[in-house]
Amino acid sequence: MEQVKVDGGTGVIDTNSLPTQPELPQSLRIALATGQMRRPLGDTLRPLLDLFADGEYQVTGPERLTEDRYLTPSADWPPADVSRVGYYRTAIKSGHRPVAVVLETSDAAVILDGHHKIAAYREEAILPHLLIISPLS
Repeated sequence: MEQVKVDGGTGVIDTNSLPTQPELPQSLRIALATGQMRRPLGDTLRPLLDLFADGEYQVTGPERLTEDRYLTPSADWPPADVSRVGYYRTAIKSGHRPVAVVLETSDAAVILDGHHKIAAYREEAILPHLLIISPLS
């Protein structure tokens, strides 16, 4: 678990409303797709965190969900790109653990990135690996 501060964030992602799916830089998308997250997570996730409203956040993971629970999509569900879901299913079957990013507030756990990954995990009946970002009170 890490605590990170966003100062000068754009506020595109506001924890008081349902965020839309952000556009992430290619390097971060690759790290999430492969599950190869470098620490400190605050540095690795900085391009995403800079989209948040200013404040303090907690970042945990990557870790496997301990139980299946409802995650609120921020994009179409189920994902329309079945070939992308198939790609992640193949990766998961071969032992890779791609990581989805979830914003968890007191109201919901919203998928910021990883709709295709979560769909693939569910089709494989494996609990997904997540990075969870939560605002600190």
